[in-house]
Amino acid sequence: MVNRYPVDSAHVLDDYPRPQMVRDAFVCLNGIWELQIATTAELPDFYPYSILVPFPVESALSGCEKHVGSKDILTYRRHFSYPPLGRDRRVLLHFEAVDHQCTVWCNAKEVGRHRGGYLPFCFDITDMLSEENELIVQAVDPNDSQPIIRGKQSLHPKGIFYTAQSGIWQSVWLEEVPSSYIRSLVVRPNVQQRCWHVEIECEGEVDEVVIEYLDGKKQVKAKSNQRICCQVDEPHLWTPEDPYLYPFTVHYKDDVVSSYVGLRSFGVQDGYLTLNGKRYFHHGILDQGYWPFSLMTAPTDQAIIDDLLLVKKLGFNMIRKHVKVESRRWYHHCDRLGLLVWQDMVSGGRKPIQPFMSGPLLVPFFSVKDTLYSCLGSQDESYRTDFAAELSNMIEHLYNVPSIAMWVIFNEGWGQFDTQRMLDRVRSLDQSRTIDATSGWYDRKIGDVSSQHVYFKEYAFKKDVYGRAVVLSEFGGYVYREIGHDEQNRIFGYRTFENRQAFNEAFFTLYQSQVYEAKKAGLSASVYTQLSDVEQELNGLVTYDRLSVKLDEAIGLQVALLLLGSE
Repeated sequence: MVNRYPVDSAHVLDDYPRPQMVRDAFVCLNGIWELQIATTAELPDFYPYSILVPFPVESALSGCEKHVGSKDILTYRRHFSYPPLGRDRRVLLHFEAVDHQCTVWCNAKEVGRHRGGYLPFCFDITDMLSEENELIVQAVDPNDSQPIIRGKQSLHPKGIFYTAQSGIWQSVWLEEVPSSYIRSLVVRPNVQQRCWHVEIECEGEVDEVVIEYLDGKKQVKAKSNQRICCQVDEPHLWTPEDPYLYPFTVHYKDDVVSSYVGLRSFGVQDGYLTLNGKRYFHHGILDQGYWPFSLMTAPTDQAIIDDLLLVKKLGFNMIRKHVKVESRRWYHHCDRLGLLVWQDMVSGGRKPIQPFMSGPLLVPFFSVKDTLYSCLGSQDESYRTDFAAELSNMIEHLYNVPSIAMWVIFNEGWGQFDTQRMLDRVRSLDQSRTIDATSGWYDRKIGDVSSQHVYFKEYAFKKDVYGRAVVLSEFGGYVYREIGHDEQNRIFGYRTFENRQAFNEAFFTLYQSQVYEAKKAGLSASVYTQLSDVEQELNGLVTYDRLSVKLDEAIGLQVALLLLGSE
């Protein structure tokens, strides 16, 4: 395969990593680090490998491309300089994601520890910092040898599961802040009241906070750690067709951050999904978020943009982010380009087993209670505790993202347990979005949608007796292999076509004869599997290397016109 997105080791993913809370400057620590792979936790004197951070060890772009076993320990080291700090200044060390568990040292002093492979975390390293510094990160990742949160990663990839990755896989960066600074923002749009509310958490004493918006024409003053209302007289609502964002700036003492908000609302009314109070069909595509030379890490910011632009070019207005949390820049581009996002919780637990993994695909009315933990891979209490905590952390982390329209808690029963309790947890954190409690099967008759996956039979719409919106949350999965764009010996998919014309005709027929008819009957959303080929799963609309789009743009737009023309 050809690498469409080569990288410069001096400028690796060096765009600002946190677009919804921006300060004037940051220091990117991506680039060449030292690495040791061992089976003991003793900090090494010698690091035999060089690695290009933040690409995972197993990836080609990392420069290592090493298999990491479940008992291997990764130890990274980097030296960096930092000028003397001014009075009342602090330095925060940010990790956007490290898989799965890590310990961090700065200048031989332990800074902190973190568990969980998909979400950002940071440490205050001010007291350890000097002009010349040594940073060490030690990570372990048992992957699917243990019942942890891991998504589709597998040490033995096949079928719908992909190559495992380990260690640092998103950006590492430094941020200098005043001793009293803005720690976080919670932004709550309210379309009905024509405003948004901002909750500002500050590190420091309660003091005046000023928010400026509408190009500085409006200013609101209040106290820190309070909810502040930003009113607009004639709100410009956010939609995929018109993704308007309101920028605003927050001042607290000597600290200033800039952010943005999209005014929009999501809901279910009379059995239909709504956007800003009106029925809105979600014409979506499933996105695994894998790349051939960098696995779960997008190789460049432009690669993210190109993927999302392709989704829009082919007529889709929604993207389902499948059992993975992306970088903050990925969501930022969805916000500004205009794509609805269904955000899955990352799956985990023990490996799915048959017939519970895919029985409902083949046997009508096949079901398992979600209290039968061992059937669904959720028998380990440590996993259930981690899942609940990570679910809450994910929602808090992504709460401000305007484009996220739906939370998806469980997928196809993988690691499913106590569905009502998990739904209640999500509702307590976010009442502004719709929730798919069980995508695919093992429906507990709760949540906002009746969510179905259909691959081996024709889809027939059936109205939900509980008044929920009906969504076809996975279907399709058609395979057409473009020779020269993958390196696979085994191919996985749901139906195979030998040439481009047959593939395109089948794609259009699928939508025309099944999805369009279902939409006329009351279907609220459809999600085609999938955006890109991934390793052996060659059912994408674009090849894994992103060099050949299999679906003709004209066909994609005809389908979009069919489904969205009357919207």
